[in-house]
Amino acid sequence: MNCLDKIYTPQLKKIHTGKVRDSYQINEKKRMIVVTDRISCFDKVLKSTIPNKGAVLNGISNFWFEKTKNIVDNHSIEVIDPNINLVKEAVPIRVEMVVRGYLTGSMWRGYQKGKREFSGIEVPDGLSRNQKFNKPIITPTTKEKSDREITPEEIVKEGWAEKRIYDEMTKISLKLFELGTEILAEKGIILVDTKYEFGLLGDKVILIDEIHTPDSSRFWSKEAYKKDSQNVEQIDKEFVRQWLIKNKKDGDYPDILPLEIIEETSKRYLEIFKIVTGKKLDSEIDIRHRIHKNLVQNGIIKDGYVIIIMGSPVDLEHCKKIKSHLDKYDIFVDMRVISAHKNGERIPKLAETYNNSIEPGSVIAVAGRSNGLGGALAANLAIPVINCPPFKDKIDMMVNINSSLMMPSKTPAMTVIDVSSAALAALRSLNLKRLKDIFTKEIYEIKKSLLKADKDIKNN
Repeated sequence: MNCLDKIYTPQLKKIHTGKVRDSYQINEKKRMIVVTDRISCFDKVLKSTIPNKGAVLNGISNFWFEKTKNIVDNHSIEVIDPNINLVKEAVPIRVEMVVRGYLTGSMWRGYQKGKREFSGIEVPDGLSRNQKFNKPIITPTTKEKSDREITPEEIVKEGWAEKRIYDEMTKISLKLFELGTEILAEKGIILVDTKYEFGLLGDKVILIDEIHTPDSSRFWSKEAYKKDSQNVEQIDKEFVRQWLIKNKKDGDYPDILPLEIIEETSKRYLEIFKIVTGKKLDSEIDIRHRIHKNLVQNGIIKDGYVIIIMGSPVDLEHCKKIKSHLDKYDIFVDMRVISAHKNGERIPKLAETYNNSIEPGSVIAVAGRSNGLGGALAANLAIPVINCPPFKDKIDMMVNINSSLMMPSKTPAMTVIDVSSAALAALRSLNLKRLKDIFTKEIYEIKKSLLKADKDIKNN
């Protein structure tokens, strides 16, 4: 399936992995948020992914960020891909502001068991399932490993937020819910309940994360609610929750969804996207190829990378020489120290990133005497590995060259002695059109120079 579980790139530092969103550092004031196709229910991320889900969530959130900016500023700076936003670096307030317009879901399940107080809010007896409240109520929860109901007084007492900040979040949340209810009603949808998350930009409260999406909200069809308010079907993630509840075994929910549930869930997400935004989502493009292209075009990453891995810091000067040749071609270049003998356990972690990176890459291994590094890298990596061992002199080279040339079977590490040639071999293995054009021009200039030299020799 054309799904986005996560993206890998050695060019960006991942600073947070959430249930659905991953964050990467751009600079001190900006981060990149990738909305994946992962799905979570009951505080558990499922192994199944839902096609188009990330783009739907991001697209709907961006629709609402634009609609609500007169109520509260939000963290969005720029949309650079259907699944990706650049956002302001805010300090998150670890409280979810859950606004409820109807008695349903987990609140109804608690109400059925006799519970009448929710996050400090008293709910009267005699209410029925899916009944509308006289006015929306807020039942905040903490943002912890497992969300926990908490009262406004406890939020202040436990230090989650100052009273002034919490009061402002309350006021903003009710305004956002009112506007969302109004706009969605015009589209035939009831905004049943939702959650908002906020952050601080200095002393300023701003809206972060997502807003009025099928993940963060519960939606009903107005028409369906009028026909049967007790059994109205939801147009959101509740479809998956209900399947999980029905298929719960031995106290555990399944973590893999059947194909028909995945397809139906994707269909529902696409439908709500079209209803809310009035647009149709293009879901035919290869996601990773598209993300790579958009990240490069927006200057977030280079179109390819070469990683120089040395076995010891004493090889740094040799590595710098290789890097000097790579730097001419506007490629991401990084240098690392990994000893195959001392900390080779780090290689599988690197392999996870390099083997799944959205951009093409290659590795230059720098180790001379007893070169186990090139073989260890080639045995774990699915990208080209080129040995460029450092030698003190020709005698050192003759004595130790075999450790780089004689790799174990099925460890296809190439060996190139000259630093400039090793750099060019790594670059050409990336198979980038931009570089091909450069190399073609360089080869032409070299040929022209040789022909001129040959002509000069003959004339003399």
